[in-house]
Amino acid sequence: MSADFLVELGTEELPPTQLKTLMEAFHQGIERGLKELELSYDSLDAYASPRRLAVVAKQLASQTPTKEVTVWGPPAKVAFDADGNPTKAAEAFAKKNNVALGDLQTANDGKVDKLMASVKSGGDSTVEKLAAIVEASINSLPIAKRMRWGASRTEFIRPAHWLVMLFGNDVIDANILSVTSGRTTRGHRFHCNQELSIDNADDYLAKLPTTGYVQVDYAARQTSIRTQVEAEAANVGGVAVIDQALLDEVTGLVEWPVALTGRFEDRFLAVPAEALIYSMKEHQKYFPVVDADGKLMPHFITLANIESKDPAQVIDGNERVIRPRLSDAAFFFETDKKSNLGEFRERLKPIVFQAQLGSIFDKTERIKTLAGHIAAQIGADQTKAERAAELCKSDLVTNMVGEFDKMQGIAGYYYALNDGEDEEVAIALNEQYLPKFSGDKLPTTTTGTIVALADRLDTLTGIFGIGQKPTGSKDPFGLRRSSLAALRLLVGKKLSLDLRDLLSVAANGHAANISDVDGTIATTFTYMIDRFRSWYEEENISAEVFLAVNAKNLSEPLDINNRVHAVNAFNQLPEAQALAAANKRVSNILAKLNGESSTELNPDLFELDAEKALASAVAQKAELVAPLFSNRQYTEALAELADLRASVDTFFDDVMVMTDDLALRNNRIALLNQLRNLFLEVADISLLVPTKS
Repeated sequence: MSADFLVELGTEELPPTQLKTLMEAFHQGIERGLKELELSYDSLDAYASPRRLAVVAKQLASQTPTKEVTVWGPPAKVAFDADGNPTKAAEAFAKKNNVALGDLQTANDGKVDKLMASVKSGGDSTVEKLAAIVEASINSLPIAKRMRWGASRTEFIRPAHWLVMLFGNDVIDANILSVTSGRTTRGHRFHCNQELSIDNADDYLAKLPTTGYVQVDYAARQTSIRTQVEAEAANVGGVAVIDQALLDEVTGLVEWPVALTGRFEDRFLAVPAEALIYSMKEHQKYFPVVDADGKLMPHFITLANIESKDPAQVIDGNERVIRPRLSDAAFFFETDKKSNLGEFRERLKPIVFQAQLGSIFDKTERIKTLAGHIAAQIGADQTKAERAAELCKSDLVTNMVGEFDKMQGIAGYYYALNDGEDEEVAIALNEQYLPKFSGDKLPTTTTGTIVALADRLDTLTGIFGIGQKPTGSKDPFGLRRSSLAALRLLVGKKLSLDLRDLLSVAANGHAANISDVDGTIATTFTYMIDRFRSWYEEENISAEVFLAVNAKNLSEPLDINNRVHAVNAFNQLPEAQALAAANKRVSNILAKLNGESSTELNPDLFELDAEKALASAVAQKAELVAPLFSNRQYTEALAELADLRASVDTFFDDVMVMTDDLALRNNRIALLNQLRNLFLEVADISLLVPTKS
């Protein structure tokens, strides 16, 4: 026997940015509860609109499955007296499990003889379990802050007003969040502001959109919004800019979406498009429209929550609302242009970057020094790098950024162009913040790359220098993110720069603020290189591969990255583990000599074919891979060295290294030292050998 199960919790308007998460969590909680009881169903679907969360289970089993389980009781010596008669303990066990005393069995549970009973479990009514499952799911929803309403002490994200719980056509008795369950839901606030009686799950899914004017299917509602928005944009010859986060939020705002197109004056297009788009999206939840070239058009698309008989009135109202917003943006833009970025930079002097590290103006001075150093190292335009560094934070005190914080960097770009600054300098003012997150794009210009790198390294050395290293999950200055961003810039832009050198310049820029410059350099360097671990984990490169390279104590991230990928490729070869084990063996032999070993060979001391063959192979490979090492072609070099496996295996099979003859022993050790040093040109591959647990 089975039937459809429906639960709908009706509330005041739920937070639109959280609706999708709440819907999915509600679904997962009920799914978890059903699985714990091993209740079968054909499908389990989640629904949500601004005023409701719902789940429908199709063909949910009406009973939990029955099964026979073994129940263990007290030890036999406790269950029976000396005459073999059952004791009170045996009687209690029999009564508890509804078994006759005469039917009790004794068996060994692996440790001792005990009473045992085979009993049937399950077969419970599903209806009796559903209220607890729903309540548990509601209580486990990811709600950061709960509220109370009325005189009740009940807490939820928003006041709860109704609860529908049906199994087939029958109401499931429950009281959750101080609301008694029934079969009554409610329609759209304006189109159908009344109660709707629901017969069953199918009736619910049919009645809400047809009678209640509620598109309760979240995914279908979102698809409808996207389709309508795209059609509206096409009607004015444009393309809608549909940001997924905004689409999710709008889907959480409306129950009956109707897309409408509004217009604003062409004069506002003189304002940076990013500011207009920001205002439309963040303040009004409008979708901007661009032409085929991606240029902003004087149109916007809004989603009404009603099907108006006079849509022109709705459009006019929205146009009236957006106009002052855009006017503000235009005013800020024109006002800011009356000052240049150099003048704005002077206003940074009283603004504290960090209490112990001076002002933001001071930070730009340090970034300028480091940017000039980096530019000189890579042969870039030092003048552009230093100018961009000087101006990189100037837009923070502009009216535009004060009102629209996401214009940081973008505003600097437009104002730099207005001031007549070099275009690459202007672009760098925006690109300094790239990459903003994992997987984000990198700067397109060399100057932007230099400033972005210098900014991160200045922050890292400064904060580490005053002892504010991240601890646990606390990283208030975003040092993990800054470290990964700096590494990505060095690797992604193929900058052959020494990280220790860069950190030295950065830390010395803080010399007046920090007490231990050398310690700061060392600590920051170690922290940053350790970030490579998580980097390579995301690329599914084993920790052993990174450790093999890290054993070289290198300080050029680009070189480290090239070696890691080369060793990872080598580690996939069939010869890798045998050669790694051989290197481990050689390493152990050399370790016992406390570093007192030579690489000078005496061919006259070779006695066995195996050592002669290995010596010849090592010499040939050394000559072959030397130019590969010089050109940092590590992958190709290791592939060549993989051919040594056969010679190495034969050597260890046939040759006694630690012979009593001291001259022979030292000569063989020298040969192994040469072998190991070949691989050490790239990494310590002995660390590829799995650690025994």
